[in-house]
Amino acid sequence: MSSRASTIFTIAGVTVLSGALAYVVYFDYKRRNDIEFRKQLRKDKKRADKAATASKIQGATQFSGNHAEELRAALEKIRAEPLPGTTNDKETYFMSQAGLGEQLCTQGPAFALPAALAFFRALRVYPSPVELIMLYQQSLPPEVFALIMELTNMDVAHRVEGYYNFFPRKSMNVSVKDKGEGKKILVAEKDFEEGDEIYTEEPIVTALDWDLQELGSHCTYCLRLLHKATAITPEGDRINAAYCSKECQIKSEAQHHNLLFSLDPLLPPEVPVGGPIPPKEVRDKAQQKLTEHLKAHKKTMSVLAAKYVSRQITIETSKMVVQPSPAPTDPPRLTEANSPEYGIADHLERLRFVDVSVPENETKLICATFGAALPGLEQSLNEETHATMLGKVSYNAIGVCYSGGRDDRPAFAERPEDQERTRTPYGTSRQIGSGIYLVSAYLGHSCEPVVRPSFTGGTSELHLVAARPIKKGDELTMAY
Repeated sequence: MSSRASTIFTIAGVTVLSGALAYVVYFDYKRRNDIEFRKQLRKDKKRADKAATASKIQGATQFSGNHAEELRAALEKIRAEPLPGTTNDKETYFMSQAGLGEQLCTQGPAFALPAALAFFRALRVYPSPVELIMLYQQSLPPEVFALIMELTNMDVAHRVEGYYNFFPRKSMNVSVKDKGEGKKILVAEKDFEEGDEIYTEEPIVTALDWDLQELGSHCTYCLRLLHKATAITPEGDRINAAYCSKECQIKSEAQHHNLLFSLDPLLPPEVPVGGPIPPKEVRDKAQQKLTEHLKAHKKTMSVLAAKYVSRQITIETSKMVVQPSPAPTDPPRLTEANSPEYGIADHLERLRFVDVSVPENETKLICATFGAALPGLEQSLNEETHATMLGKVSYNAIGVCYSGGRDDRPAFAERPEDQERTRTPYGTSRQIGSGIYLVSAYLGHSCEPVVRPSFTGGTSELHLVAARPIKKGDELTMAY
């Protein structure tokens, strides 16, 4: 291998070892959410493809059936391999695979495929895959680079085109089908009798109605009605958070509360972050301004959107440190165990949305809060992506209502057409809060519904119950 290639891999290794966590999270968020960013990635990838084609190995990019099958088999084997979880493990894995690929390249063209497989494994854990592909293009033998691109194309096709083969997991007894004109619906995968429970689903994020949040009467995380004698009420909490258990408190703080409303560090001090952390005073001021904004507007959808983005960030940052299993940041498992890795943004991206207006300055306040916690996170959101996020949670939020609901919800001064509404057969005025349920979001509306959401546990856990006999293949609809 050339000295230039060795230098490039040294640079790549330093990039991984530098621990630029803010960029890793920023890149992942933009890759999953920003349409223009994804377009640019596709352009970069097309340039890489053209470079491979333009090389003098046109025969290597067009494989025979046997070669293609060999690559698919190798890719399936790689997909089945567990990925390292922590930053240190990823660093070690990357350097070992890149080093192995470099050694195999020196053995000549006969070792092109093993070398490509090693470099492809390294690519899977690199924080900026497009950047690494560009490095590969500049440094690797053309036949090795062509194989890496073929593996990458196969992997992307498997991930994107096969999404609904894995989501939702089969144990939920439902599947997503195409109804035409781009509309997806939820259908039953077995027969059910009236009253049967079809599945249970945990929300990805929840938010209490603002009057109940300020009252401290319900668990901020699971929305359970609290008993004063046993409630956990952190002193001086910005939004008067309260919890029914230590488990709910730990999950809430790890997933979004610490990032939005607490001064606790997002990462332990021993983890390098590629830049100085702003003083606590800066973070305190940013959070205070955001809290004042949310309280003034009392918009549940704004809270849900902020929590959703926060949860995506904390899922990524939690990978940088050793976590218990399961970790408090782990999202619910919605896909089959053998599926490609799909993040919560992958799920949300496929949901429908409505056009909404972002409250004035809200995007800036959220970004300032993110950046004050970890430099670089302020780039995780912009006006366009925030509007899309708000539109998705506004369209898909399901109202949580148990024990008959409530009848003391305050009246709002807004015009009826400007008031927030959720999907609930009981009426938004009777709910205690809202949640985003990524499977139940595919339930269509009907005045003659075949299912109903139930919250019999007194928490935000949704139990989908058959409202009448259902046959396999029937579309599942609820009233809202």
